[in-house]
Amino acid sequence: MDRTEFIPLADECMTRVADWLEEFDPDEVDFSTTDGVVAIEFPDGKRYILNRQTAASQMWLAAGASAWHFNWHSDTRTWLDDKQGQELMTRIAEVVSAKIGRQVKVG
Repeated sequence: MDRTEFIPLADECMTRVADWLEEFDPDEVDFSTTDGVVAIEFPDGKRYILNRQTAASQMWLAAGASAWHFNWHSDTRTWLDDKQGQELMTRIAEVVSAKIGRQVKVG
């Protein structure tokens, strides 16, 4: 995938994540965005990072000591983990759920 295809898809993904994070009470989960990065922030100071990796045409998620790389699959129009095949939004919901101690789902 070339840069002109990747950037809009990555930006759409990050916008979707940011829109989802808007639904949380900022005392439970907060976030900030910069070009190509969504930082998910928690009251204890921990941060999970979602960022686009343009050179690899991947989305990367770092949550605590774990990290995942996601490739775009045009047939399903989803970002899938390059090792386990899990969808990116599902993974984000899982790591946020584990961190805050309650089940959350991505809308």
